[in-house]
Amino acid sequence: MMTFLDVRVNKTRVRRFVPAHFTLLRFLRETEGLTGTKCGCEIGECGACTVLLDGKAVNSCLVLAPEVNGADIWTVEGLAEGFDLHPIQKAFLDNDAVHCGYCTPGLLMSSIALLNDDPDPSEEKIKTYIAGNLCRCTGYIPIINAIKEAARILKNEPRPLLK
Repeated sequence: MMTFLDVRVNKTRVRRFVPAHFTLLRFLRETEGLTGTKCGCEIGECGACTVLLDGKAVNSCLVLAPEVNGADIWTVEGLAEGFDLHPIQKAFLDNDAVHCGYCTPGLLMSSIALLNDDPDPSEEKIKTYIAGNLCRCTGYIPIINAIKEAARILKNEPRPLLK
């Protein structure tokens, strides 16, 4: 059975029929070709598939595509503007918070959700927001430092966050 979706993905309106059993993850990857959103565990444990759904971080593997009709969705592909990296991306690179990169898209999107909620988060709040994102390579200190740096940068650079 097919269902019709009318959504905005990274500022672009998308209208199409998709299988009703598709998750948001499958819709993004298989229908829209947005493979930056990673498929890890498919049970909501790893956070590799985290995207913003109406401004909130969600595990896209746990959301059925028909549930997002009318929603505003942001993926990692929507962060940079051409070759101009978003401050959170630059902070991850500058702080060596990217190694294999598999967890990075989900961590970036969780970080954006955090900074939308609290532009000056404490270290404890950062840890809480990224608790659902597993990283096997960097350890979490460089990631936490990157989020702190991005918060500092965004205070002085009025670049809008994704909502």
